[in-house]
Amino acid sequence: MNKIVEELRKTGVFYVATLDEDNQPRVRPFSSLTEINGSLYICTNNTKDVYKQIQKNSKIEICGMGKDGTWIRINGKAVRDDNDESRKAMLEDPTGPSNLYTLGDGIFEVLRVEDAKATKYSMTADPVVIEA
Repeated sequence: MNKIVEELRKTGVFYVATLDEDNQPRVRPFSSLTEINGSLYICTNNTKDVYKQIQKNSKIEICGMGKDGTWIRINGKAVRDDNDESRKAMLEDPTGPSNLYTLGDGIFEVLRVEDAKATKYSMTADPVVIEA
């Protein structure tokens, strides 16, 4: 399994930061993720501001805190994957995207995080770079 995905799963809820049209940072909670072909995927709804912001500027940062007091920060680009096989894989995530979306509903979007660079932090240890 991709080690970045493995570490992010430990956080439960994680936060995705984007920039709005005025270059104002916007952060919101996410919980659904999956791994497809070794890459981290997240999902959203194409009517939400987060999706519109990602379409204008694909650079995102993800941050989540584990139960052990460590946290992970991931930088990358969120790229739309218009593939129903990817959507099916995301719908299997146990956090419940299938409670919100269905295949072919016209709003469900999956995003591959490309060029992901991840670092795990702790108050008691030096940062550790996580290789996919």
